[in-house]
Amino acid sequence: MHHDKITNVLVKQIDDKVLQLQEALSDGRVETLDEYKKVCGEVRGLLTARNYIIDLNKAMENSNE
Repeated sequence: MHHDKITNVLVKQIDDKVLQLQEALSDGRVETLDEYKKVCGEVRGLLTARNYIIDLNKAMENSNE
């Protein structure tokens, strides 16, 4: 599988998970401050990982040129 396809699959999975977490926040399913902090930390971590994956893909594209 080409690294662009791998990147797209990973980014889509992360985006889907972030959306689930955002929906939990907006639907009121996060009831305590501790749960809120956990969900926010998870979103932050996923978005950081997403950026690392995109940066890695760009670096790999540049190294192939």
